[in-house]
Amino acid sequence: MDVRSTKATGFLIEETGVLWGHLNSQPVELGWDFYGPVIIFVVLVALAVPVWAAIGAAAVAVLLFSGALPLSLVGESLFDGIDAFALTAIPLFILTGDVLVRTGLSKKFLDVAEALTCWAKGGFGSATVLVCGMFSAISGSDAAGAAAVGRMTIDRLVQSGYPRPYACALVAAGACTGILIPPSIAYIVIGLVLGISASTLFLAALVPGLAILAAILVTNLIMNRIYSYEGGGAIGFSEWASRLGQSLKSGWYAFIVPGIIFYGIFSGRLTPTEAGATAVVVTILLGFILGTLKLSHFPAMLVSSAKVNGVILPIIAFSLPLAQALAILGVPQGFVYAATSLTDEPAILILLMIGILVAAGCVMETTPNIVILAPILKPLADNIGMNEIQFCVMMITGLGVGFITPPLGLNLFVVSGLTGESILGIAARAVPFVFFMLLVVLLIAYFPAISTTLLPEVYR
Repeated sequence: MDVRSTKATGFLIEETGVLWGHLNSQPVELGWDFYGPVIIFVVLVALAVPVWAAIGAAAVAVLLFSGALPLSLVGESLFDGIDAFALTAIPLFILTGDVLVRTGLSKKFLDVAEALTCWAKGGFGSATVLVCGMFSAISGSDAAGAAAVGRMTIDRLVQSGYPRPYACALVAAGACTGILIPPSIAYIVIGLVLGISASTLFLAALVPGLAILAAILVTNLIMNRIYSYEGGGAIGFSEWASRLGQSLKSGWYAFIVPGIIFYGIFSGRLTPTEAGATAVVVTILLGFILGTLKLSHFPAMLVSSAKVNGVILPIIAFSLPLAQALAILGVPQGFVYAATSLTDEPAILILLMIGILVAAGCVMETTPNIVILAPILKPLADNIGMNEIQFCVMMITGLGVGFITPPLGLNLFVVSGLTGESILGIAARAVPFVFFMLLVVLLIAYFPAISTTLLPEVYR
């Protein structure tokens, strides 16, 4: 599995690598060349300025105040930051998700998921979580999953007996798997920033991603036991097998797409980018064969995908110069010194990192969090002996939990905008999901085998 990175990313890794090698040197004193840009960034975000613009302004401010890099290099750095083969996978997976919704193949996932869980109490709620996982394994985006699955399931969840705020919280929680179950845009980005193969991270994230999915399922089952939201479980094995067989017979072809992605990436035959391209082509062909996709649909699909991609890539482009400047200023070294001055107990330092990740996931999207925080937190993880693959999985999973952590989780806003429900009402129902998902994050952080068990010995 090869690692492809850009000149800008290589520069970032080189600079932070120099700092990581001197963690025991004198502490770095940070001045207004650091705190000034931080204040600028916070104020701009609070004023609802687009995140990419706020990051860009902070990056320019750091360079102006500190002189860490010549401003003349910013343009080249912006271009080189997104001129990466690995990043091509992002628009491809986003487009695959749009085509899935347009062709109706996502509804086939729901039919199969419903047939799988119809025997159990809370069956449709469990089916909703499963289809979130299925959609995540293709689109790689949590917000897209929340919107797509929410449109299909929230009204039916309410009809099944769930309160609408709880139904929204269930979809928001299930959609968190968008960045946790591979293939995931988040793992592509963190692999690019830290110089780790995305394919390796996908393999490492499989068990933790499924563990998060299981935690959400268990939470829903427990809530159903307590409040009796939904019935079910009244059918026999033969009827269940018949329903499952019928749903697979009528929708088996929908699973060709995730099958290609998983087999191609995990067998090593396809890079994530090649798997994404193959998935787009196969999904479009299936749409034409089924008659659910027409040429007239392409402009709307491409525009929709471009809008999402147009949010992600500028953030990456502007975050890299900022991360480079912070590395040169010694911010990672300073953070490690400050943290280890408080305590040298690894268990407590891990809790500190998890708290930072969940809080950051509450207030900002995954991509800027990764590009800014990964080079800062990675030295601390190295200092306590944490495996770099384990660190990446812990970081993405912690950020994912932040998506539904009250009151600012991104997915809470997505489903609120979709249904008109109060953010606070949805957030209150999301608390049990946050609790059980945090338990999984703690297991990932303290037991490396969870994220390395599927990897070759060299990565453990």
